[in-house]
Order: sequence, then structure tokens, then C-alpha cells
Amino acid sequence: MRITTKGRYGLRAVLKLAEAEDNKPISISSIAADEQISPEFLEQIFYKMKKSGIIKSTRGPGGGFSLTKDLDNITLADILEAVGEPVTLSPCSTAGSKKDCPRTGDCSAYDIWQDVSQHLNEYFSSLTLEEIIKRNLVNV
Repeated sequence: MRITTKGRYGLRAVLKLAEAEDNKPISISSIAADEQISPEFLEQIFYKMKKSGIIKSTRGPGGGFSLTKDLDNITLADILEAVGEPVTLSPCSTAGSKKDCPRTGDCSAYDIWQDVSQHLNEYFSSLTLEEIIKRNLVNV
């Protein structure tokens, strides 16, 4: 499994929003500069996250992006799913792939890939922004 730049940048940008005082909106240009991410690429990522309901935008002076939910209600799985990052180890471990793979019936590795993908999904679904921020505070 490999999380692409889209997933990594998405998490970093959302963590930046999570650190905002009183959930005040932050501009894309500010996040892009702080995180050294292309503003155009971040715009594409935020479009997907806005569409999924993780973030919202505010127009006008003092506008920008902010989170729509509390930190303990946004998981790493939510963020990865929003930006289109599937959490799978192999093509045969994606949802609905059993019928798509001609070797599923006689593949002794199929159940292993399914189990590991399920564990990863459970872990990412349990890891909230609140927990990630707490971990970072401990490690500082």
C-alpha cells in the first residue's frame, strides 16, 4: 500500500485547518505556503474534501476554508476517501473485487490481502484528527 501525494497533502492541509484557533477560515495560499504545497494542487484536493463534507469555504475578507465537524468526528479514513485514496494492498483486496478476479476461488493469498486491508481500514477509521494532534503534541 502506498499513500500518494494527494493523500499526504490532504492530511497535512486538514491538520493545518484543525490547528486554527476557533476554527477560523484559512486561505489556500496560507496553507500552501506553510506546508510547501502547490496552491493549484491544494485547490483540487480541497474541492474533493468540500464535496465530501469535511471542509467548507467562506467567501470575502477573512474567508478561506475550515472544518465542518469536530476533530473527534473526522478520521484519517474520511480524508483518504475524500481525496480518492483507496486503502488496499492489492487489486484483489478492493471492495467487490472477488467477482472481478478469475483466480479468487483458487488463490490461497486472497484471504490474507482481504484481512490486512480490513485491519488497515479499521485502524484508519479509528484514527481521528484529535488523536493525531494529541500524538504530535506528545512527540514535540
